[in-house]
Amino acid sequence: MNYLQAIILGIVQGLTEFIPISSTAHLVFASRLTELHDGNAEKITATIAVMQLGTLLAVFVYFASDILSITAAFVRDHWNWLTRKRSVRFSGTHGIRPIWLSEEAWLGWLIIVGSIPIGVVGLLFKDLIEGDATKNLWVIATMLISIAVLLAFAELVGKRRREIKDFGLLDAVVVGFAQVLALIPGASRSGSTMMGGLFIGQKREAAARFSFLLSIPAITASGLLQLKEAVVLLAPEDFLPLLAGTVVAGVVGYLSIYFLLSFLRKNSTAIFIGYRVILGVIILVLLWRGVISPQI
Repeated sequence: MNYLQAIILGIVQGLTEFIPISSTAHLVFASRLTELHDGNAEKITATIAVMQLGTLLAVFVYFASDILSITAAFVRDHWNWLTRKRSVRFSGTHGIRPIWLSEEAWLGWLIIVGSIPIGVVGLLFKDLIEGDATKNLWVIATMLISIAVLLAFAELVGKRRREIKDFGLLDAVVVGFAQVLALIPGASRSGSTMMGGLFIGQKREAAARFSFLLSIPAITASGLLQLKEAVVLLAPEDFLPLLAGTVVAGVVGYLSIYFLLSFLRKNSTAIFIGYRVILGVIILVLLWRGVISPQI
C-alpha cells in the first residue's frame, strides 16, 4: 500500500462512515480503483478496520464532553449506590430508569445494552465478515436499496418526538439490533441505526447522536482486533501509509459528523435515501451487463 492509496481510502472512510450511504460500498470501489493489496480480501478488511480507528478518534474528539460526562456519571452513580446502599426505585424514562441513575449514567447503560447484539453476532460470524462474501457487489447493491426503502418508510411512519433524554431500554435494543445489519455489506451502520431510531420515534438528530455514541464500542473492538491481525497480514512498509490514511479518515470523519448533525436539524434523510437507491441501481445494472464483476 502506498500513500496515495491510503489517503484516498482515508478520505472515503471519513466521508462515508457516518453519513448513511454505506462506507463498505464506497471502500470496495475505492480499493478496486486503487488496486489495494492486489485484491486480497483479508488485507483490505484489515486495512479498512484499522482506518476506522481514525473515525473513532473523530467521535471521541467531537463528543468529548458527552463521553466524559457519561463516564463520570456512570462511575459516580454506581459508587454511590454501592456505598450508600440506596434502594432501586424506577422513575425517569418511561418508568424504566432507576431514580438513582442520572440521565448521563443511564445513557451509558443504553450504550452497553445496545452494543451487545453486534458484539455477539460479530464474534460468531467473524470469519464470514472478513471473507470475500462481504465484498460481493450483488449483496452490497441489494442492501443499499433495501436499507434506503426501510429508511424511507421509517421517515414516513416515525413520530420523531423523542430526544436522547427520553430513551429507554427499547431504544437500546431496537437500535442495537439495527446495528447488526451493518455487518451486511452495503447496509451502513449509521443508516441502519438511524432507521431503527426513527422507527421508534426518535428525532433525527437524536437518532444520529445515539448512533455515533453507539459506534464507539463496536468500532473500538473491531479496529483493535483487526489492528492485531494487520500486524501479521500487512507488510512493514504498509504501516506508515496506513497511519497517514487513518489520520486523514479522522479529520474527514470529524467534519462529516459536524455536517450530518447540522444537516439533520433542518432536513430529512431523503437525499441519502435517493443517493443509495441510485447507486444501488447503477451497480445492479453494471453487474447485470457484465461491466463489473461481483467479487474483488
